[in-house]
Amino acid sequence: MQAAFYERTGPAAEVLTVAELPDPVPGPGELRVRLRWSGVNPSDVKSRAGLRSKQLAFARIVPHSDGMGVVDAVGEGVEAKRIGERVWIWNGAWGRSSGTSAQFIVLPARQAVPLPAGTPDEAGACFGIPALTALHAVLMAGGVQGQSVLVAGGAGAVGHYAVQFAKLLGARQVIATVSSQEKAQIVREAGADLAIDYRRENVAERVREATGGRGVDRVIEVDIAANRLLDLELLRSGGDLVVYGSGQGEFTLPFFPLIAKNLNLRFFIVYNLADDDRARAEAVLADLLARGALQHRIAQRLLLAQIVQAHELVESGRAIGNVVIELP
Repeated sequence: MQAAFYERTGPAAEVLTVAELPDPVPGPGELRVRLRWSGVNPSDVKSRAGLRSKQLAFARIVPHSDGMGVVDAVGEGVEAKRIGERVWIWNGAWGRSSGTSAQFIVLPARQAVPLPAGTPDEAGACFGIPALTALHAVLMAGGVQGQSVLVAGGAGAVGHYAVQFAKLLGARQVIATVSSQEKAQIVREAGADLAIDYRRENVAERVREATGGRGVDRVIEVDIAANRLLDLELLRSGGDLVVYGSGQGEFTLPFFPLIAKNLNLRFFIVYNLADDDRARAEAVLADLLARGALQHRIAQRLLLAQIVQAHELVESGRAIGNVVIELP
């Protein structure tokens, strides 16, 4: 099979290689997916760059955790009727050496989820990390029914889904922060009631106006290190700060505002969702997809031979939406 891989960390152009590797064979409880699309996420480029660790967990890594394809073989204990099934994949490269930047992937059967008819193939490569992160952030802690929700970075890969999920799952008011008027239009089309350009407007003032001075019930945060003080100001007493990302490995929070407002801090990483939480998110996502209720924002479609360009695009932050790679 053709696959992209790296055997040391570093810049994409220096360490990523596309070459032939042996076709994998499914073992007991596993299935094989003939991949059509691979999703490139910030975590993929950070791991390849060595930002988390310079030491590789495996001698050779085929990157990317998200993907979409068709089941073409099953191992012992997996029903043969799954062959031919369109699926989307989660945790393809999490704790494993072989991710989705290849023509085939073998993985536990439960990590290949049926893709509802009518869902675009390439959208399936955006669910494992962006969509499930957004959905868990909306569903956790009792959900958002009747709440006022602020999504930080609402035009991003996760944020764009979070705006939609919050609106579709009963939020009374959805506010999104953005960095341009182009992005403001994107989040309004996704269902946001208010888009605030943080580069041109005072976010705290706009939120106070929009909530009658009360503050929002929930902030869904992409970068706690950058926005922590603002978030404490935006939340109402007893509100939830739901955090899935940070631009820095360490940050500080002032104690008194947290305790004075009885705020709830909720951190999670989508790779480690509890089984019940993942099953709930998968079921809600399947229902919304079957109803055709979601927008899927694909910023760029590239070929496997262009994987360096794909990584550099995600690394630069220029992509407004998801970057996906088509497998040959």
